[in-house]
Amino acid sequence: MFGANSILDMGRWALFASQAQLQVSGENIANVNTVGYSRRSVRLEEGISIDYRPGQMGTGVRAAEVVRHFDKFVETQYLEQATMRDRWGTLHSSLQTVETLFNEANGVGISDSISGFFNSWNDLSQRADDYGTRSDLLEKSLTLTSTLHTANSNLEQMQQRIEELITNDVTNANTIIQKIADTNRNINIHENLGQNAPNSLYDERAQLVRDLSGIIDVYTLDKGSGDFAVLTKGGQTLVDGYEHFALEFGAPQTVKQVQEGSNFDGTAYFTGNDNYEYTLEVLSDGVVGSAATPNVATFRVSLDGGATWLQDEDGSTKIFEARPYGQEVAANDLGIYFGATSNARTMPVNQMKTGDTFTIIPQRGLYWVQNTSHKENITPIIRFTGMDEEQRTTGGSLAAYFNFRDAYVGKYRDKLDAFAEATIWEVNRRHSQGAGLEKFTYVDGTYAVDDPNRALGSDSSGLYFGSKLESGSVMVYVYNKDTGLLASSAALDFSDAPGQQNFDPDTHSLNDVADAYNRSFGDHLTASVVNNRLRIEAKDGKEFLFGADTAGLNAALGVNTFFTGTDAGNMEVNVRVAGDQDFLCAGHVNGAGEMNAGDNSTAMAMVALQDTDVSIYTVQEGRTSQSLLDYYNGIVGGVGADVNTAKFNSTYHSTMAGDLNDRQQEVSGVNLDEEMANLIRYQHSYTAAAKLITTADQMLQTVLSMKP
Repeated sequence: MFGANSILDMGRWALFASQAQLQVSGENIANVNTVGYSRRSVRLEEGISIDYRPGQMGTGVRAAEVVRHFDKFVETQYLEQATMRDRWGTLHSSLQTVETLFNEANGVGISDSISGFFNSWNDLSQRADDYGTRSDLLEKSLTLTSTLHTANSNLEQMQQRIEELITNDVTNANTIIQKIADTNRNINIHENLGQNAPNSLYDERAQLVRDLSGIIDVYTLDKGSGDFAVLTKGGQTLVDGYEHFALEFGAPQTVKQVQEGSNFDGTAYFTGNDNYEYTLEVLSDGVVGSAATPNVATFRVSLDGGATWLQDEDGSTKIFEARPYGQEVAANDLGIYFGATSNARTMPVNQMKTGDTFTIIPQRGLYWVQNTSHKENITPIIRFTGMDEEQRTTGGSLAAYFNFRDAYVGKYRDKLDAFAEATIWEVNRRHSQGAGLEKFTYVDGTYAVDDPNRALGSDSSGLYFGSKLESGSVMVYVYNKDTGLLASSAALDFSDAPGQQNFDPDTHSLNDVADAYNRSFGDHLTASVVNNRLRIEAKDGKEFLFGADTAGLNAALGVNTFFTGTDAGNMEVNVRVAGDQDFLCAGHVNGAGEMNAGDNSTAMAMVALQDTDVSIYTVQEGRTSQSLLDYYNGIVGGVGADVNTAKFNSTYHSTMAGDLNDRQQEVSGVNLDEEMANLIRYQHSYTAAAKLITTADQMLQTVLSMKP
């Protein structure tokens, strides 16, 4: 029945509802500055109604549930933008350090060293016999190599420091992943749909997801009651309810993926190191074997996940043959060979099948670990077209760090190496055909081969500049040491058959070169292979010089060269030249076999090189033709362009993320003015509920005071 008791009960529930509202509003106010806190409110429900006269009567109000205000749709959009904001922001900050490294404003950079190097050759061309000028040239050459060493070393150190940051990020990500799984478990314990919502746990989980998105790109699937999943954009599950998986910053390795029906019992191995991930795709069925083995499998190589493939000098896709241990084929900066899965040095027995692929990761990479027996490579890749590999990590600071290490610093190091390689080759190409102030009694080549019996132009020869060799002739001049008169001159003959047989890189090995010297000048010179390098010695009473070399053989073998090394890290002035200025070639041997004092033809060729377009190749940009200084200035300009691009993307995604966060705050943020207004409302409601109880009490007292 309705009466004073029912009114008293109604007041009691109204009092409780107002108390709950005041409590929640106070909590909102207290957490106005708490990161990750979402505004809450009490959801009120009308009490049950009872049919009665004069009509249906209500029983008051119930505080049904504390509701969390949070827009999941906006949060999903925010995570997409925030992870890209953190990627580009981190990348921009990192690239600024590289920009400082290439700053040429102080006048002591590589560009000035290049100009100083060529200016010294110009000075030598005017005073070919002057030792002071020669000394200045050597000093400028050492400055050039030193600045290249410093730049390369600084870039390498940046890559090493970035790996430390990657290690920290992976550790932090794994901690967050585990916390999300633990939070899911706690939510399932405390959640009672429609009655008890563990809002603080929801907020904690949402903040953890935000923190994780700052490290790696993620998206979420929420089915309620702790059934909450976190996945990478590539589809790898990081959290699935209570279960969680880990990330790993793993060691270099090879991943083998064979076609259905393939029973190949080996895998790919490598020597060396590189900044790129190598994808090997088998093009023809066959075995692993040497050049003499029939039916050897062939493959091609990609350094950007299969989007583009390594090319030959003519621009066609480069085809490699599957070689065993000890016969590695040179692909960019790696030596690649195939061995049994259990032992790299054992020849595989079964054939490869067309379509079999092998992914070589030559440096530490990022892996998603499902269990102890399975992990998946998710190392970020930027294809040479500029697009991300979407199946890999594409967001967060991890993407930034890997992009910085591989796609940016790796690219700059590659271009510096390409510049150094082109400088070494072009200078040596000219110097090796010149003559200094003294003749040679012996020469040791500076570039070695892996096997002196393999053709120098083959991929497995091990000769670094072997790909630059051409068919052609090599002139040598021999002199009487006492009289200085010409004793013999001829082009090297590579055959005992009648007639002149010139050098052929596809046929002739280092042993063949030594034989050619002994065949052509056996009475005057002795050539041999020592430590897989060419050595030429004059016999008693003889000296020798080198002339025109249309094959590039001397430059490739390091004979009579100015520089040694192959890249920015190991480029040096030849110790023979640095130790004795007389072997610095400014002139040449003329048609009469004479080496004339004051001859400046080689020095002039070096001066002309400064403005000559030369062929320079990198795997990202392919082959270009421009002067050495223009190419280096292009590297500097590219760094600046990359910094500006990163800055633009950082600003863009920061703006987008900020706007989405503001939209989320409109829903979940605490507004103090609104909360103060609510406090007044709830206080009045509480007062009114208390008044209702007082009124019901007075009614009861009136009834009780009535006398029968």
